[in-house]
Amino acid sequence: MKQLTIFTPAYNRAYCLHICYESLKRQSCKDFIWLIIDDGSTDDTEDLVRSWIKEGILEINYYRQENQGMHGAHNTAYELINTELNVCIDSDDYMPDDAVEKILSFWKKYGSNNVSGIIGLDSDSNNQIIGSILPDHIKCSTLFNLHYTHGVTGDKKLVYRTELTKNYPYPIIQNEKYVGLAYKYYMLDQDYEMLLMNEVLCCVEYLPDGSSRNMLHQYRRNPKGFSFYRKELMKIPSASFVFKFKQAIHYVSSSLLGRNWSFLQETPSKMLTIPALPIGILLYLYIKTKTRTV
Repeated sequence: MKQLTIFTPAYNRAYCLHICYESLKRQSCKDFIWLIIDDGSTDDTEDLVRSWIKEGILEINYYRQENQGMHGAHNTAYELINTELNVCIDSDDYMPDDAVEKILSFWKKYGSNNVSGIIGLDSDSNNQIIGSILPDHIKCSTLFNLHYTHGVTGDKKLVYRTELTKNYPYPIIQNEKYVGLAYKYYMLDQDYEMLLMNEVLCCVEYLPDGSSRNMLHQYRRNPKGFSFYRKELMKIPSASFVFKFKQAIHYVSSSLLGRNWSFLQETPSKMLTIPALPIGILLYLYIKTKTRTV
């Protein structure tokens, strides 16, 4: 049985998905399954993937569902995966040729049930590390502490033990398509640290139709999802006051965008939310102004 599943959520990405496919074909170690979650694409994604399955070069599993957004595709992937480890490589990203080999070798040497997985590096297409490298003086950390205690910046590539990622499913909210993926990661942080691996595991491309380049519009279109996300982040025991206060500001803004007038009764901390009201209202007005075309 293969040890690693690489899963890729895809929505109308037939024009770029081949780049990911070609990188997986070049892997020095083929001990993985590629799981593609087609999140309701209306382009040629299905025909393209089925042609690759017929080629027989990689073990590819394809699953099509009605559009639920990135977090819904992640939910489905975690339900379907049965390998020990998994990693998400987005449809506009690709892996260095030795990435799978490095993941499995590192896990064989250091992995255990005492950690939730591995944190590796992302780079851009020019091989420049996204943000900062991982600290050399520690071997393990939670993702949250890595960013907010050790000062590490930039997106990182997360390899998880599958049995754990089946926990904390993302909520599916009617008429919305986005919940912050970090919700699951920060929940898993409450129980486990992750191994740190200063190796590039993924090369990322921030395309114009990607969610990271359209965040203000995401706020406007998915206020309930963001309200849920901000509430959960306000509850993180190890988080600083400043971090929680920022979440409270966004919670106020998202609640107003979603016309949830009961948000003061629903907040996990009125002591944070009430002082956050003025800035949250300003953020709400800013988002409304910047997204008038939505």
